Amino acid sequence: MNAHDTERISGLLLEAGYVQALVGSEPDLVVFNTCAVRENADNKLYGNLSFLAPRKKSDRNFQIAVGGCMAQKDQDSIIKRAPYVDVVFGTHNIGSLVTLLERARIEEESQVEIKESLEHFPSTLPARRHSAFSAWVSVSVGCNNTCTFCIVPSLRGIEKDRTEIDILNEIRTVVDAGAIEITLLGQNVNAYGVGFGDRGAFAKLLRKCGEISGLERVRFMSPHPRDFTDDVIAAMAETHNVMPHLHMPLQSGSDQILQAMRRSYRRDRYLGIIEKVRTAIPTSTITTDIIVGFPGESDEDFQATLDLVEEAKFLAAYTFQYSKRPGTPAATMAGQISDSVMKERYDALHILQQEMSHEVNNQVLGTEQEILVADHEGRRDDGKARMTGRTKDFRLAHFTIDATDVLRPGDAVISKITKASPNFILAEERPISIRRTRGGDATEIRSQERSAENGSTAIMVGMPTLSQLKARS
Repeated sequence: MNAHDTERISGLLLEAGYVQALVGSEPDLVVFNTCAVRENADNKLYGNLSFLAPRKKSDRNFQIAVGGCMAQKDQDSIIKRAPYVDVVFGTHNIGSLVTLLERARIEEESQVEIKESLEHFPSTLPARRHSAFSAWVSVSVGCNNTCTFCIVPSLRGIEKDRTEIDILNEIRTVVDAGAIEITLLGQNVNAYGVGFGDRGAFAKLLRKCGEISGLERVRFMSPHPRDFTDDVIAAMAETHNVMPHLHMPLQSGSDQILQAMRRSYRRDRYLGIIEKVRTAIPTSTITTDIIVGFPGESDEDFQATLDLVEEAKFLAAYTFQYSKRPGTPAATMAGQISDSVMKERYDALHILQQEMSHEVNNQVLGTEQEILVADHEGRRDDGKARMTGRTKDFRLAHFTIDATDVLRPGDAVISKITKASPNFILAEERPISIRRTRGGDATEIRSQERSAENGSTAIMVGMPTLSQLKARS
């Protein structure tokens, strides 16, 4: 959701006449779109702000804005800790940013505006999409769940659904502009329809996506096991452009911990969904989220998580050490786990999941896979004759090319997989076939437009690294 909102922030600024700063230049405006799910997000924000303070002191025209979940949570305290910040805006009023920046400039005073309810869907705002061939499309905002560890519902509000026609119109618009892949987004994406009383709305939406000409890949995240229904599985299996990949958060393999988390499903329910998905879609892969060290988690509870991970055979698991968030029920629960025990469990889970990931990736050795070329390089691609992308079932794939292969992000190749590791699969020979796509065309056009406008590649909006900020201070 933050990536989706960041694209809207970029679009608003560009529409207002701002341009993106070039590599190596000093920006006149830095916008932080923050997350509050993890405690270290706070530390990162204030650390980055401190490095901008000298620039702000020396240049009165330089502006800093802080938005997103942390702004919604901390509100006035951001100005107290960093009084040089010009604008603080929340998750419900992204559209106010340009006005607040102008007001701060005229009044020469920090502006804090936090709305407690949504002004309008962020999806209705202008967007500068990160990718020319792949797009985020929000189906809802907010969340009606009451997970005891999660701060998001208090910051994003209750679930509000967009109409199906608005969603489909946005999808058609981005497809007409060259996108061939979309990802449907929601805090609980498969609860879509609760706002207008249609429990089958999400499955129907997936099937409608299958009717859109030119749309090759449809993904969605993140569903909640409680709301996962058989009609969604059927829609996944029967809709040609819905990808054979499911990201479904687990959080814990222990029924006792799931109950304490207020997750409203148990391990048998979770494993049952996976079994149904794999029966209907034998080529599907599953990824998940897992928290270790939740308050009260015993050795037996943690072992239950390890056992489920081994049974489920996830392609990947995004694992987190429990982070206490102020205002959540879990923050004051008895049985808080020590950092040392939490790290020990985290490391054990990581080792096991790496084994499972390697096993799952080995299953496609010798097969031919379609890979959609990514708009970024793998860490080891630089200096090697290879590129990176994703298979239909969401495996990260590196593939070999030679000097005669002309490929653009958004194009597709079919390659034979010859090696597998826990984190990626590798095709060591040239692609069997190369397909230039509308997505590749859109990437090429955008690249030409940027070169004409700026003479260089613009920086995408995002959290700068400390080294980048130090270099500029």
